[in-house]
Amino acid sequence: MQIAARSYRHARPLGVRLWIFLGLIFASQLGWLANTRGQEVEAKNPYAHDPAALRKGGTTYRVNCDFCHGIDARGENGAPDLTSPRTQKRSDAELFRIILGGRPGTEMPANDLSEKETWEVIAYLRSLRPIADSRVAGDPETGKRIFFGKASCSQCHMINGKGGRLGPDLSRIAVSRSTAYIVESIRQPSKVLAIAMMPPTRHETPVRYQTVTVVTNAGRRITGVRKNEDSFSVQLMTPDEELRMFLKKDLKEVLHDPTSLMPAYSEQMLNEKNLADLMAFLESLGGG
Repeated sequence: MQIAARSYRHARPLGVRLWIFLGLIFASQLGWLANTRGQEVEAKNPYAHDPAALRKGGTTYRVNCDFCHGIDARGENGAPDLTSPRTQKRSDAELFRIILGGRPGTEMPANDLSEKETWEVIAYLRSLRPIADSRVAGDPETGKRIFFGKASCSQCHMINGKGGRLGPDLSRIAVSRSTAYIVESIRQPSKVLAIAMMPPTRHETPVRYQTVTVVTNAGRRITGVRKNEDSFSVQLMTPDEELRMFLKKDLKEVLHDPTSLMPAYSEQMLNEKNLADLMAFLESLGGG
């Protein structure tokens, strides 16, 4: 019995390694196939001017891409803004290869979309227009003092390891977000959440940094930023950065609020000069 037990314990890791090995082979084959198909595509999108293909591309995008790139394709969860000139200036063939083959060294995976579905997604992306860049001159050093002082941004946001964890890390925010997007996020931080939760197109996948309030059976309300949620539990981080986990069976209600915990910085709170300085500081971090 002891020998059998030892054999079983050694067999399990072998099985796990085998599945990992097979998974890596499958992933590499998927990437190889996508790259091969990408090398053979036409230079231009055959569905570029097809309204029906554009609509289908929008649907495919929402199912496969919007969790990372955002429902408006302007970036979410660390993925880049697909409406930016940096993306839009790429050729159709290059976008085709990236969508199908992924980008090694990044979180962009290979996809198993058909060629037609891929062209439709590209047609949809081409239909999007970036918000005009409202970049203005400012003083980075003054902006740094505003970030860590007057505006209290560092209470929730981290830069190069310094600051809070409640909101996204902004160390390289200007690399993947336009100036206009960042300004809108400062002035109207609840806008994307409100769109994501708006019926009848309510977002089907979790929205990062969404405000969640749990109501216990005793009537206590605890609010924070959702970190994870499934059918049985919900995890959130409170404004004082306390991680809390609740089983839904022990709760009276779970409320998803379209209002961000980040305050909307009006001109009274942050005037245009201060905003320009803050933007100059963020752009100086490596994404200008």
